Amino acid sequence: MDRRITSWYSHRLGMEMPLVAYGHSGYPLLMFPTAGADFLEYERFLLVDAIKYHIEAGHVRAYSINSVNRHSLLNDQASPAWKAELLTRYDRYLTEEVLPLIRSDVGDSQARPLVTGASLGAFLSANAYFRHPDQLRGMIAMSGSYDIRSYLNGYHDDNVYFNNPISYLSNMGEGWNLSHLRGADAIYILSGQGAYEAPERSRQLAAVLGAKGIPHHLDLWGHDVDHDWPWWRKMLDHYLGRLFW
Repeated sequence: MDRRITSWYSHRLGMEMPLVAYGHSGYPLLMFPTAGADFLEYERFLLVDAIKYHIEAGHVRAYSINSVNRHSLLNDQASPAWKAELLTRYDRYLTEEVLPLIRSDVGDSQARPLVTGASLGAFLSANAYFRHPDQLRGMIAMSGSYDIRSYLNGYHDDNVYFNNPISYLSNMGEGWNLSHLRGADAIYILSGQGAYEAPERSRQLAAVLGAKGIPHHLDLWGHDVDHDWPWWRKMLDHYLGRLFW
């Protein structure tokens, strides 16, 4: 399996931001790490190995990046205003730095990657997709929470609102973004119902999407399915198989 690492200094974020790419051809898949982890987390925890078959077959080309979670939502020393602003800067980093790199790499200036992530990575993937349905195809969000207000101690501003899917989707009126979302063919919201899972958060997102007429697939796995890597490996492998085989 081809594996390439690149890194550059993002002036939008004020830090070095590495990226690893796996594969030689296929549909681009952009992966967001969990919690405060880094761009190699999915490799260390064998999730990349779990989808190796799809990558080596040339059906998927995967890209994994760093998040800013440890500087933002998980940073107890940061003000809520800074946490939210950093999420907005991260959004610009995605659209103005990461997506152009992926499109150049795959040789398609119009490529719309699929996004995925587990836990806080599910939030990041969902927020990226719902903010930019014209630039991304869809999402496979695993064991996520889609309301970040619990991290912000009651603070609210535009950066909070526009990085909180439950808020902006609930209030989304008729228009360009909603039109794109109603044409979606790959919104997958997945969760277990076992230890440390919170399936009600996935149900909440699905209910908001349903109320707006946005097609999606909510899949709640069993009560033996925990908030843990063995299940995320199975989930991602299963849904990539549904999409690309």
